[in-house]
Amino acid sequence: MQHTSVPTSTLARRSALALAAALLAATSCNAWAQTPWPAKPVKIVVPYGPGGAVDVVTRKVAQKLTEQTGQSFYIENKAGGTGTIGATQVAKAEADGYTLMANDTTFSLLPHIFKKLPFDPAQDLQPVSAFVFAPMALAVNASSRFASLQDLLAAARKEPNQVTYGTGGPGTTPHFASEALGIAAGVNFMHVPFKGAGEATQAVLSNTVDFQIASPAGVMGNVKGGKMRVLAVSGDKRLSALPDAPTFAEAGVRWSGVVNWTGLWAPKGTPAPVLQKLQAEIAKAMASADLQAFAANMGAEPRQIGGADMAKMLKDSTESWGKVVANTAFEKQ
Repeated sequence: MQHTSVPTSTLARRSALALAAALLAATSCNAWAQTPWPAKPVKIVVPYGPGGAVDVVTRKVAQKLTEQTGQSFYIENKAGGTGTIGATQVAKAEADGYTLMANDTTFSLLPHIFKKLPFDPAQDLQPVSAFVFAPMALAVNASSRFASLQDLLAAARKEPNQVTYGTGGPGTTPHFASEALGIAAGVNFMHVPFKGAGEATQAVLSNTVDFQIASPAGVMGNVKGGKMRVLAVSGDKRLSALPDAPTFAEAGVRWSGVVNWTGLWAPKGTPAPVLQKLQAEIAKAMASADLQAFAANMGAEPRQIGGADMAKMLKDSTESWGKVVANTAFEKQ
């Protein structure tokens, strides 16, 4: 067999071209890796309808992040499935820091709600930061026949399953908080689920349901506008923003209620420098005068718990909610 030799000059030229191509690719990749985040708009998926506490808080924080970074942080509401539709979208998104999820304590309830989730909460999503820790408020229509929490409970004892409450859906934090209140007070309420906390608020405003338990952020505007009243708040002290509203203990129920928190998650595998930058920006935002005032106005504490600390808090919350759910008649979906 005859072999055709390649001139040395040709081999050298090919090697030089290959080396140049490799250097160009490496330079391009390195330049891309060093592009500061965020270099384009960042989408935050809120897995509930507009108007609820998660939506209200996240929009305020997103506005501040936009001001700080010069890039747009915008909200996309993706309601349904007790937050699982939006969460699944983010879990399957590219892990580049440009798609995030906002959620609250409800996220830690998901393993107790569903027999099987379309994503793995621990493996597919990365906790970034929790912020705005808020008590919860039991609110009624301003014209409600219930002047106090004891009025409401007395009616529930007299008419089991006739006093109704609205939530953003079965399995949400307000759902199980309301059930926990019923257990503590020895009464049974009727649950009326909606597609989001905002719709539940509208149901209270239209007298479609008797009450809702929600974060103050979701109802404060209507309370200050004279359209709703708060009969009790969770926690061990009254809120400065609602000085006339007693705690549940002061209102005669041995139940401290729930402190709800809002936070951000990213797809698992999001680069550590991006997460660190995001955490730093969130910490800066929460320390700003306007967000401090925003949180104080709804009786919340603006602080940040990030990374491993948020993951531990999430684990502890999941275990705690498991005990609550076990004492209800809720069946996994």
